[in-house]
Amino acid sequence: MSLHTTSEVISFVKQLEGKSANFYENLSQKHAADRDAFLSFAKENQKNVAQVERAYYSVITDALESCFAFDINPDEYTFEVPPLDNTSYSQALNKAINIEERIVKFYSDAAEQSDALMGDVPIAFKMVARKRKDRISKLKSLLEVSQ
Repeated sequence: MSLHTTSEVISFVKQLEGKSANFYENLSQKHAADRDAFLSFAKENQKNVAQVERAYYSVITDALESCFAFDINPDEYTFEVPPLDNTSYSQALNKAINIEERIVKFYSDAAEQSDALMGDVPIAFKMVARKRKDRISKLKSLLEVSQ
C-alpha cells in the first residue's frame, strides 16, 4: 500500500522516528560507553517529528491534503530492529548505519516528490535528511573507534 497524502506520510514519519528512537534507547542501555550519544539520537528523533509536524500544520489546507503529493511505498523504508542481546557492538553500529541510510532515503525521496507542490514540508524533510547524514558520520566514527 502506497502513501499518497501528506498526513499519511507524516504518520509514517512518526513510525520511523519512534522505531529508531526505541532502537537507540535500547542501544544506550546495552552499550553504556556511548550512552549519551545514543540517547541524544533518540531525543533528536522526537525533535524531527516536531519539526516536520510544525511545517505541515503551518501550511495544511483541505486543498493540499486532498491532493496526492506522494507515491511512497513504505516497505522500501521500513526496517527490522533485531534484539540486541547477542549482537556485538560493531554489529549494532552497522545496523544503526543501515537504519539511518533507509531513513535518509525516505526523507530525501519524500522531499523530492513534494517539492513542486509544497514549500515548508519538503524543506523540513531535507533538513532532517541532512541531520541524519551527519548522524551516519558519527556512527561510522564510533564504529572505527570500536574496531
